[in-house]
Amino acid sequence: MNGAPADPAEIPKVYSPAEVEDRLYSEWESNGYFHAEIDPDKKPFTIVIPPPNVTGALHIGHALDHTLQDVLVRFKRMQAYATLWLPGMDHAGIATQNVVERELRTKGLTRHDLGREKFVETVWEWKELYGGKITEQDRRLGASLDWERERFTMDEGLSRAVRRVFVDLYNSGLIYRGNRIINWCPRCGTALSDIEVEHSDHEGVLEQFRYDFEDGSGSVSVATTRLETMLGDTAVAVNPKDPRYADVIGKFALHPINGRRIAIISDDAVDMEFGTGAVKMTPAHDPTDFEVAERHGLEKISIMDGQAKINANGAPFEGLDRYDARKQLRQMLQDKGLYEGSTPHNYAIGKCSRCGTIVEPWLSEQWFVSMKPLAEPAIAAVKDGRTQFYPARWTNYYLNWMEGIRDWCISRQLWWGHRIPVWYCENDHRWAAMDDPTNCPECGGGDIHQDPDVLDTWFSSQLWPFSTLGWPDETEDLKYFYPTSVLVTGYEIIHIWVARMMMSGLRFMDEVPFEWVYIHGIVRDAQGRKMSKSLGNVIDPLELIDQYGTDALRFSLVEHATGQDIFLSTEWVSGSRNFVNKLWNAARFVLVNAGSGTVTGLPDDDRLELADRWILSRLSAAIGDATRQLESFELAAAARTVYEFIWSEFCDWYIEAAKQRLSSDDPSVAGPVRAVLVTVLEQALRLAHPFIPFVTEEIWQMLPIERDKPSIMISAWPVARPADAGAEQDFDRVRSVVSAIRSFRSEYSISPKVRLSPVVTSDDPSDRAALGEDSTLISRLAGLQDLNVVPSLEGVPGARVIAGNIEIAILLEGLIDLEAEAERLNKLIDKAQGQISKIETKLANKGFTDRAPQDVVAEQHRRLDEERATLAKLQSRLGRH
Repeated sequence: MNGAPADPAEIPKVYSPAEVEDRLYSEWESNGYFHAEIDPDKKPFTIVIPPPNVTGALHIGHALDHTLQDVLVRFKRMQAYATLWLPGMDHAGIATQNVVERELRTKGLTRHDLGREKFVETVWEWKELYGGKITEQDRRLGASLDWERERFTMDEGLSRAVRRVFVDLYNSGLIYRGNRIINWCPRCGTALSDIEVEHSDHEGVLEQFRYDFEDGSGSVSVATTRLETMLGDTAVAVNPKDPRYADVIGKFALHPINGRRIAIISDDAVDMEFGTGAVKMTPAHDPTDFEVAERHGLEKISIMDGQAKINANGAPFEGLDRYDARKQLRQMLQDKGLYEGSTPHNYAIGKCSRCGTIVEPWLSEQWFVSMKPLAEPAIAAVKDGRTQFYPARWTNYYLNWMEGIRDWCISRQLWWGHRIPVWYCENDHRWAAMDDPTNCPECGGGDIHQDPDVLDTWFSSQLWPFSTLGWPDETEDLKYFYPTSVLVTGYEIIHIWVARMMMSGLRFMDEVPFEWVYIHGIVRDAQGRKMSKSLGNVIDPLELIDQYGTDALRFSLVEHATGQDIFLSTEWVSGSRNFVNKLWNAARFVLVNAGSGTVTGLPDDDRLELADRWILSRLSAAIGDATRQLESFELAAAARTVYEFIWSEFCDWYIEAAKQRLSSDDPSVAGPVRAVLVTVLEQALRLAHPFIPFVTEEIWQMLPIERDKPSIMISAWPVARPADAGAEQDFDRVRSVVSAIRSFRSEYSISPKVRLSPVVTSDDPSDRAALGEDSTLISRLAGLQDLNVVPSLEGVPGARVIAGNIEIAILLEGLIDLEAEAERLNKLIDKAQGQISKIETKLANKGFTDRAPQDVVAEQHRRLDEERATLAKLQSRLGRH
């Protein structure tokens, strides 16, 4: 980066992101600007990126998440923090295994044909060839990640951290093996985490059948959406407060298929309003039923195998798929006269996020982590403020989840992932170990084998803030950069990732993993729908970058990241492109008019005019506001501050005010304004850089300034000067008068080329004096022939315009046909009065207001207010003639 002043003739008239972005990013990266060095004299600022899947491609959610992080990182880097943004990827167990298995199927192979060892080798080969596509796409987004520290959840160091954690928790009794209900995918043949299950509404049926009491005294009817699970029923539960079933509690019914005794029990978990109020209990296939069974000591009978086919416990339907069994069971119950019909019923079903198969709640022997002992310190850390959430409302979400936390199923029946470091010997001994053993430590036996399961992907991800810094070794990076400063992530993984990082950080580092958790919403389409391929509404961020440029996409995302979900439209991105182009055009104007010398600073105060002092004060205000907003995670507000300053104050007002002086041949006139223009532009570029890094760097490199750094991204964050309240008040008076005259021109369609000669006054003598002093500036900005300031407008002809406490008289004669204009206004007044009368009549009709929907009545009131405002405006204009 040479930072040479631009030759005005060579500055492109149109900003072309495609010609700038790759070049600048390569220069930033090759010069090491992203790399963080340990510096005892600097305070560290650390963010670890939520590791995207190694199989992933950049989607719009990543674009939001990574842009928000980059804004904070670039801001802190410019504030001279030792800034580390650590990149990496997640091995994504089930997702990656599915991708490789799909490739194998194209060759007519399965993973079983290869065997475990060869299959894992194949996945590693795939990872090296095709994995990490998203890291290159992050470069297109402008993400200033420290690529020299990139990590992968299955690299050697992180794998050692995973083993250390597992062994510690196992030996502490916090990891155990047990039978519990888990999410099971029959196609993938593995347990799933909650986030790997996608829930959607399903139009199904609620089927009702009855159980006859064994004593012949009657029956109890139950309803279910999964009829086949009745093969595993061991009880019927009713609510103890339900009077309908008070006399049947304690009885037994007989299972019509296998003759099993079915106890009638009472439990507060039963919803009296669902179905018949009596609920069949299938403890091996429903999590709520499992908990009821635990309380009542019920038998838990699994009636399916891992492929969701009926097993021997479901005879006579053994070997049938669950849905085929459902059909045959329905027929059998009908034949026995026990089936009582079905009713339409909408309910949520869970599907495997990787293959779309309907997930089965299934009782299975798995590995679990006992969470409550780990959760208690993590709850305390948030309650006492060691870790804080922004927005603060997410604190309660986190605490509610943690206070009701359940044990975590960590085993997966996959081959790709961290294999569970537990071994078994022929004498039924079991142990966990950091290093692969050769024999049993208890009996010395050499016939040992390792547990076949792998760990849930989130088990390694929970260690990300400290394992990526070298733990379990006591590295210098770990000492300096941990705890991290802020975690930026979406609300949908607070419970599954944020909470677990809190627990593991406190357990193994004795310190919270991050001081702040900045939660953002998800990106939806313009109609507020979640993006999905089936809806055809997926927005590809790379396509938006190709069309509008990276800066435009980044700015549109940050500008709307208010903490709520973002309803993204391409119009937003187009609008942000206009902002980028506005900045480019303003910079080009400044550069063309900056002269040949280097700007070394601002002129002395006595050489500054009102507009100069005003823009410098407004710059200070923008710097102060944006700094405060970024420090408090109000990134959208900071973006708006930058936008308003550059677009409205700098471009629309100051540049316009500067133009006449710039054209002067007198250096004492043109010199000061050139210096102010360049200085304010340079500071504005620094202010905008975290949001729109490419265009700001490109312009900054062309400025005729003295530089102490080779790149804007490592230059100092701007510092606010003292405010100039007097200049702001005076210039605001100028803007008020100019805006009023411009509005008047627009209202009467008077061309800007027509030079008006208004007469102005104010009851305040100081205002009149200021107007006289600023008359030249006002005339220049409003396109006036002259501006006459008088003590009073009494007897002065012309239409009246009000600007605060300033009154303006503008003579219309000769500008418009006053008679024709009066006739036109009278017609519009008649029309408005007619509309008002019509609406008032409707609203006076009690039959309408009582019977019409509230929103319809409200709309009529809104229209009435609108028509009255229009009438007042028209009458005011007519009165000016």
